Amino acid sequence: MQNNKAIVVFSGGQDSTTCLFWALERFEHVEVVTFDYQQRHQEEIEVAQRIAEKLGVKQTILDMSLLNQLAPNALTRSDQAIEEGKGGELPSTFVPGRNLLFLSFATILGRQIDAKHIVTGVCETDFSGYPDCRDIFIKSLNVSLNLSMDDQFVIHTPLMWLNKAETWELADELDAFEFVREETLTCYNGIKGDGCGECPACKLRKRGLEQYLTKRT
Repeated sequence: MQNNKAIVVFSGGQDSTTCLFWALERFEHVEVVTFDYQQRHQEEIEVAQRIAEKLGVKQTILDMSLLNQLAPNALTRSDQAIEEGKGGELPSTFVPGRNLLFLSFATILGRQIDAKHIVTGVCETDFSGYPDCRDIFIKSLNVSLNLSMDDQFVIHTPLMWLNKAETWELADELDAFEFVREETLTCYNGIKGDGCGECPACKLRKRGLEQYLTKRT
């Protein structure tokens, strides 16, 4: 494919920021799209804006408040507890349809700016059980989007088969380790950097970081 423009689905978290550095190394023109679905912490949007500014990439913020209305859960409601899935149930942080909508709108935006490459940080290795992070879903959606617009987009998932330790390693290989560690927001409680250390997202991030640092030394 000759087209060398990419859009990164960007939240300002560890995974999407690593993907942004990955894209910047591979494509001539990179933009990011961030979705405001009235998530639990507005800091997520603010962090994403600051990172885009620091890296000098154009950012589009799309209003997805309808998702908040349709899918009440722990990421869209401050009165719902953040809980890991038990007994085969999905975590309370699962937002039904989120990646389906995000990738669909990112691809529509890609069509407007003539970007054929869509980059997302979904991962099936450390995916917390979210069904819309699975490789089979991404491949299926890619086919559906191409058919729906009679075009040839490619959804890239550079983290799909990496665990968190390997994601830290990739950031290091991209000379982005310290940036990702200090500037991103992964924490469900809205704390930048190493976060609160207690929520499921922080525990996963911390465990992967410790594993990678042990390997690096």
